[in-house]
Amino acid sequence: MALTIMMHSIPANPRTAIDISSRKSVVRGLFPADHSPRLAPRVGLRVKCMAKESKQDLNPFPKSKPKVSTDFTDVFAFSGPAPERINGRLAMIGFVAAIAVELSKGQDLFAQISEGGIPWFIGTSILLSVASLVPLFQGVTAESKSDGVMTSDAELWNGRLAMLGLVALAFTEYVKGGTLV
Repeated sequence: MALTIMMHSIPANPRTAIDISSRKSVVRGLFPADHSPRLAPRVGLRVKCMAKESKQDLNPFPKSKPKVSTDFTDVFAFSGPAPERINGRLAMIGFVAAIAVELSKGQDLFAQISEGGIPWFIGTSILLSVASLVPLFQGVTAESKSDGVMTSDAELWNGRLAMLGLVALAFTEYVKGGTLV
């Protein structure tokens, strides 16, 4: 107790050092930092401590997220949220539909498009594009709704792979001259 009172009474001077050398932890005195008194075992102990200021968040309300731009040019910008997401969603639907029709009817991708696939493609594209744009124009991002296995990054990667899959399917069927399966 006496030691802590004495340590609190020591002025904060960079040239001040505390020497604790006995078992009773008695402060032997104040010495300049470059002076070390001669002790029997020739052991010295210097104690330096610094306190950090901690700023506690006194606001009980959570911090608000930055506002998402709902401007048409920002949503459809090259790095905006709409282009890659919508194209990926359309590619995922298109790849699964192309493989399903190929397995069930035995038609390749080009035959599916030429035999009435254009209206289905346009209708599906409009429906999925509008369904994808409504939340974006309301300021809701895909990242805010992603959790668990169904994350926004997983959707982007699945869309990218589906785009590559459609191109690979069309190229393979063109080179092969028929259906893939």
